[in-house]
Amino acid sequence: MIEYVSSLEGIREHNLQGFFVGWPNPPDESTFLKILENSDEIVLAVETSDEQVVGFITAITDKTLMAFIPLLEVLPSYQGRGIGGELVERMLRRLSGFYAIDLMCDRALQNFYKRFGMQPASGGMVLRNYQNQSGNI
Repeated sequence: MIEYVSSLEGIREHNLQGFFVGWPNPPDESTFLKILENSDEIVLAVETSDEQVVGFITAITDKTLMAFIPLLEVLPSYQGRGIGGELVERMLRRLSGFYAIDLMCDRALQNFYKRFGMQPASGGMVLRNYQNQSGNI
């Protein structure tokens, strides 16, 4: 059974394995835990049978007007079960008081986010330092 939580209580590095699939230089579990600890908002999908985190979403904010969702991921073996959608819905409820909630995604994922009232925006700019992708800077 999947339980959704917004706390890291009881979550340890060994509960965070298998994420960042396909990343050329992924963060390790220790760095992943720091990402979660330092995010303003988190929602985790936890498999209650073994306390493994099977999905997560994070947000960072200015605590006033703006929020940004940098990460949403569901373990490959749990995809297609509605977990990602539930994570987004729960996060958007947590962020509902903000003026703007932004995220960047590949064009192929835009229809997924449209289901939640989000709309495509053009003109965004990004800088990626892939040598720092592991978080070990």
